[in-house]
Amino acid sequence: MAKVCTIYLVRHAKAGDRAGYDGDDTLRPLSGKGRRQAVAICERLSQLIVKLPDALLLSSPYIRCIQTLEPLAAERHAVIQTEKCLAEGYDREGALELISSLPHGSVLCSHGDVIPDVMAALRRRGAEIIGDPDWRKGTVWVLERESGEITRAAAWPPPDTD
Repeated sequence: MAKVCTIYLVRHAKAGDRAGYDGDDTLRPLSGKGRRQAVAICERLSQLIVKLPDALLLSSPYIRCIQTLEPLAAERHAVIQTEKCLAEGYDREGALELISSLPHGSVLCSHGDVIPDVMAALRRRGAEIIGDPDWRKGTVWVLERESGEITRAAAWPPPDTD
């Protein structure tokens, strides 16, 4: 029987409004609510990956994605690696290849255009999607991988930080 590997795919936490941000969108930061979501996401994930020293933290190079993983990186004393294939307007095959090769417990952070498309591609490749899809900011997709292929996926709803 193949060993199950779990990967966590996070939609970045709440950021300021795109239309209201006057500047380079790659630099748009998390809002106050987004920072609280990031801490709550960290609290949940850290309990699951605390004893997994090989787990990696990977993010889109956009600031809001990096900031979503910062509390987890601080707690783990880990570095967040940026991956262009996780950015908006991304490289689907690169993202899928990355997901298929990461160590158990790794956490990725990406965007609202990337995650639904990745999940649709995984479904076409035979992954079972458990429950209703959730594309909201702060959602965590739990991906189960066996022999390099994602076989099951389910979404945790965003943390309630109001």
